[in-house]
Amino acid sequence: MTEYDSTTADPDSAPALPPVADRAVFQAELDKLRVREKAHTREGDAIAATRRRLPMVEVAADLELTGPDGPVTLLDAFEGRRQLIAYYFMWHDGHDAAGQCEGCTWVTTQVQELSYLHSRDITYAVFCQGPYEESRRYRDFMGWEVPWYSALPSQDELLVGRHVGMMHLVCYLRDGDRVYETYWTTLRGVEAMDYSYALMDLTVYGRQELWEDSPPGWPRVQGTPADHVRLRRNGRPIPQWSRIEAGRSDDLTPRP
Repeated sequence: MTEYDSTTADPDSAPALPPVADRAVFQAELDKLRVREKAHTREGDAIAATRRRLPMVEVAADLELTGPDGPVTLLDAFEGRRQLIAYYFMWHDGHDAAGQCEGCTWVTTQVQELSYLHSRDITYAVFCQGPYEESRRYRDFMGWEVPWYSALPSQDELLVGRHVGMMHLVCYLRDGDRVYETYWTTLRGVEAMDYSYALMDLTVYGRQELWEDSPPGWPRVQGTPADHVRLRRNGRPIPQWSRIEAGRSDDLTPRP
């Protein structure tokens, strides 16, 4: 299949186009697709209902995290709310901003307005798997305002049975001073935090990634086999370029 690389293509060339139809044919095909979309939505609702019926496992409420004022506990991270969603951010020690995880940067960038979560008694926080001062400088470089902790003091206990160092999204429930884990996911499961891919999926060319099932001639963002999900541009995670243009330093070395 001939691929159209949208990152290097001649601006005067163009990718393939869908067939043209009149309004009636277009609507008829869309109506058929809508049946599948509604079934997909209902199945998602059914999966969420099953998720709400999972058992839970107790986690030590006094597991230590590092926050802006020093050591805190997992219980403290709830900020008094009943539920907590924690995103475990991957970290590459000793690297500047350009060398940090593009996937974690992608999803964290998109979680900004927390008031809707708070209205349902849910706190959201990032539990970075790197040292606090260094990783907080990355948070500041990116301009994120979400609560930020280092999970390093307890990450082996917090992520027991899982691949420490990988991205994880974990849900917790507080009952008084006791804490329970109710759900976790990883890899593409963290797309729950994303809206960019969800919007791309609605467009004719989709995500433009190599693994997608698309017609011949559809545009692709090319990469090496190890970089088939294209979240970098010119050597750094895509959203960093606006920060660099604004004059922010991506040196993450803590200052004395």
